[in-house]
Parts: sequence; structure tokens; C-alpha cells
Amino acid sequence: MYKVMKTFICRGCVNPVTGIGCTSVDIGGDANLELVDKFCYLGDTLSDAAVENRIQIGWNKFRQLVPLLTVKDISLIVRGRLCSNCVQSSMLHGSETWPVRKENEVARQQAEMRMVRWMCGVKLQDRVPSEWLRERLD
Repeated sequence: MYKVMKTFICRGCVNPVTGIGCTSVDIGGDANLELVDKFCYLGDTLSDAAVENRIQIGWNKFRQLVPLLTVKDISLIVRGRLCSNCVQSSMLHGSETWPVRKENEVARQQAEMRMVRWMCGVKLQDRVPSEWLRERLD
């Protein structure tokens, strides 16, 4: 069994042996790879701005659904399922591969709890436990 080693041709290298100063690599045919300093692969680079953006997307989706999520004719269980399927899934979309820090997770949970209180018609001053509200939505 023979191993075939493919050779790549560097373009614009200062030293073609070591590849120092390489700006692109010709991999054959019409394909050409460009050298970049930074890239994002499946959410590999996570910043606080990315988490804030996902929370903002969740709030936008929640505001779109406020007429359904706050109407008293629909049970809390149905509203909880609607919120879970639409709002929470939009907040978590693409975050499965993120190495989330504790502060980011707390910020997401706080935003989610504010939405739950709004759906239930409960103010923070009412001092209703969060666990009780979550149980009513399940």
C-alpha cells in the first residue's frame, strides 16, 4: 500500500520551504486557499457581543408574539410551550458549540425570567418565586 502525498504550492511566500509570508495556497485545479488571521468556525470564537445579540434576538421574537403570550384566554401551559419553541429556541440557536461563561448564562436566564414574568402578568415587586412561575408554564 502506497501513500500519496499531495504537494501544495504557496504563492507570494518569502520562504517557500517554511511558508513564512504565505498569503495563499494553490491546492490544485481552480481552488485556492487564502491565508487569514482570524476566522469563526461553528461559533468557535464567542464574545459578550454574540451573547447579547442572541438575547436581543430572543426579545425581538418575544415582542412579535406578545399578543399571543399575554392573552388570558390561552392557558399558561400553551403559552409556555409557544415561548419555549419560538423564543427560547431563537435565543439558543447556534450556541450549542459555544464555550459559555457563567456571566453569559446568567444574563440569558435573567432575560428569560423577565419574559416569563411578563407572560404570567407578575411584577418583580410581587415577590413570586421564579420556580413557581416556571412550574405553571410547564
